[in-house]
Amino acid sequence: MACHMESFNSARRELLKFGGIGLAASAVTLPAFAAAKPSAISATPLFFDVHTYGATGDGKTVDTPAINKAIEAAAAVGGGTVIFPAGTYVCFSIRLKSHVDLYLSQGCTILAAESPLPGQTTGYMGGSYDAAEPKTSYDAYQDYGHNHWHNSLIWGEDIHDISITGPGLIYGKGLSFGAGPGRVGPPRAGFGPERQPGTPPPPPVRPPRGNYPMYQAEQSGVGNKAIALKNCRNVNFRDFSILKGGHFGLLLTGVDNLTIDNLKIDTDRDGMDIDCCKNVHVSNCTVNSPWDDGICPKSSFALGYNRATENVTITNCYVTGCYELGTVLDGTYKKFAPDAKVYRTGRIKCGTESNGGFKNITISNCVFDGCQGLALESEDGALCEDITISNITQRDVIEAPIFFRLGARLRGPKGTGDQSTNVGTLQRILVNNFVSYNTNSRVCSILSGIPGYEIKDIKLSNIYIQHQGGDYADLVKVVPPENVDKYPDPGMFGPMPAGGFFFRHVRNLELSHVEVAPMNADPRPSFYLQDVTRADFIAVTAPTAPYAFALNKVTDMRVALCRAAKDTQLATADHQTL
Repeated sequence: MACHMESFNSARRELLKFGGIGLAASAVTLPAFAAAKPSAISATPLFFDVHTYGATGDGKTVDTPAINKAIEAAAAVGGGTVIFPAGTYVCFSIRLKSHVDLYLSQGCTILAAESPLPGQTTGYMGGSYDAAEPKTSYDAYQDYGHNHWHNSLIWGEDIHDISITGPGLIYGKGLSFGAGPGRVGPPRAGFGPERQPGTPPPPPVRPPRGNYPMYQAEQSGVGNKAIALKNCRNVNFRDFSILKGGHFGLLLTGVDNLTIDNLKIDTDRDGMDIDCCKNVHVSNCTVNSPWDDGICPKSSFALGYNRATENVTITNCYVTGCYELGTVLDGTYKKFAPDAKVYRTGRIKCGTESNGGFKNITISNCVFDGCQGLALESEDGALCEDITISNITQRDVIEAPIFFRLGARLRGPKGTGDQSTNVGTLQRILVNNFVSYNTNSRVCSILSGIPGYEIKDIKLSNIYIQHQGGDYADLVKVVPPENVDKYPDPGMFGPMPAGGFFFRHVRNLELSHVEVAPMNADPRPSFYLQDVTRADFIAVTAPTAPYAFALNKVTDMRVALCRAAKDTQLATADHQTL
């Protein structure tokens, strides 16, 4: 392969030196060893160097026009690879086309140009990002970032057979991470001192995240995402890195046959959002996203109709929220100070947007470090079912190693998915081979439905939870609120009355070979069950002092071969301990 690439590079240099042969100086034909594409696309693969079209890569000149010309040239001949040699390419919106690959060479950086500041109409060198799409009747069902794709550094819509590959870097320095009205600059109409009665107050001011300007996402000309795709198919992202990716490093909505492999993302909002997508493979990725989620399948209403995210595999990934921005990419791995005001989110989460649902999902061989735990959330009336989670290791999780929530926010238009009456489902979930070390004890693992709507058919096996423990005697009698329609994060329940697991509104629950091991004595039970029907605990280990189980409105429960309690079979139990 090395000699093949050298042959190609030599041929490309000679061809460019003499102005090109055949098609144009901008088109370089691979040597005969290259595999041919189907004849309907092109007889031979073609390569297009952005420098040939006027790009400089000098870190000062706006190179977007030249880059878009190269992409258009490749598309015009049926497809090809647009090459970014080493250099820094200052860009506004790059527009992808079908059958085109962007190849980011080693030493290449695509640098997001500075967006317009509040009160300004243009950004760097008088430029701006593409305009966001017009408002729709369903914008209210997602936040601004989910509803728009064109206002991005790199975007495509209704295209297919595309890829971004190579070891280069996408640096979203000039992108907004979603700062909303009132957060920076002059107050927007209706949010200043003249705010009318009944107008909601502005969102709280967000602290800076590094030495970066804070752009308004909703402002005209501002860039909001590193890469955004809508209604695309046959997409491949491989090997590149993203630093500070805006609201989303990747926002992929309605994208089918999607492969994401070996990406490194170090960012101040979501790493990747996989929304309403089918046939997705995410592998070998590293995501540091302290202020938001790392890898986040969603199923929003952003397309204007319900569409499930389904047939998804996420494997061999590392997610974290404990490192300062940029230090994962540069290899220094500098952790935040213990008192730093950082969310440390950084997790894998299905939800919160869940209009279309999640079906046929596997999450395996993943590492969580200094972040929140794994979350499955069905909140907007959809099906969340047939999910397998295996071989997960967690360290220093800040709350809830496992968080499964079936709620009733029901954020969607009435009549879609029958949101007025149908809460949806969270069912047929298997978790196996799961270890969590040094977990913060304030908020334990939570599996909770709501009254009248149960989480069903849950099997947890081969699990070891080592939490910090401590003097939580004041929490033993706490009854967490239901918060039926509240935004679902573990902290919404407040501190928990259990050290290991809190189960509420659950049917058909099985735990086998599960151990809860506090590092310091904890007066709370390891397992708290409320409104649980048919629960089996087999070979479960936990401290027995003062007791391992707290039971309230529990029906049909069996305990066998456990070190946490004696073998027991209960038809009903209420306000009982074991």
